[in-house]
This record gives sequence, structure tokens and C-alpha cells, in this order.
Amino acid sequence: MALWIQISTGSSEPVYIQLITQISLAIAKGHLKAGDKLPAVRKLASELVINPNTVAKAYTYLEQAKLVITKTGSGTYIADTTIRSADVADINILVERMDNIITRAINLGLKHTDLAEMFKSRLEKFTDNSRNSGEENE
Repeated sequence: MALWIQISTGSSEPVYIQLITQISLAIAKGHLKAGDKLPAVRKLASELVINPNTVAKAYTYLEQAKLVITKTGSGTYIADTTIRSADVADINILVERMDNIITRAINLGLKHTDLAEMFKSRLEKFTDNSRNSGEENE
């Protein structure tokens, strides 16, 4: 599993952030699905030649973000990411960020159709995998 994770030691971005980003992206793209087990902390650290505390820190953050769940004695698993009532605050934050992006695009002189096409293009990078999970594109 660790083969798809690429750590750049020369990056200004901390290693634990690189892990969080790549695992989050794999979940978003459907490469990791609800119930999939992540490698044990020590195993992943060994494969990536990094400190186990770094992996543990990333897993802790992912758990706080409700992207993974840890079952004592069993391991760390990808959480079911269907919308829960507790996610309302996160959805509101997402809407606010979208508003900021739209404002910035308008200030850059982008037309509505250009922005819509840009969003659609970016979204398609993720929805190709959702077809495999039974979702339909409009």
C-alpha cells in the first residue's frame, strides 16, 4: 500500500502533512474506500523510512478529521464518509471557501462559463473513480 505514497524529504511541507494530504486525496478519489485498512504505523514508517511518530501524528489528524477510525488492537480503517449531521459545520466551511474562490475568479476577470468549466474539469478528476462506486455523473 505504501507504494502510492510519495514522501519528498526536500519539501518545505512537513512529512506528516504530506501523508495527510496523500491519504485524504486517495479517499476523495475513491482509491481508499470505507472499511479499507491502513498499514500499521510501524509498518508504514518502515516502508517509507520515516519516524513512526510522524505516521502516528498523521493518523491522529486523519482520525480527528473523521476520515479514519482506529479500532484498538485491530488497526486504522477508512471511515464511512457519508454526510452525517456532525458534518454540517464542515459543509458550511466548504461553502464559504467556494464563495471565496468565486470572488477571486470574478476579480481575476473570469467569466461564469470559464469558472464553471474549470470546476467541471477539476471535478472530473475525482468523479472518474466514483463511477466505480455506483455514482452517476450528470
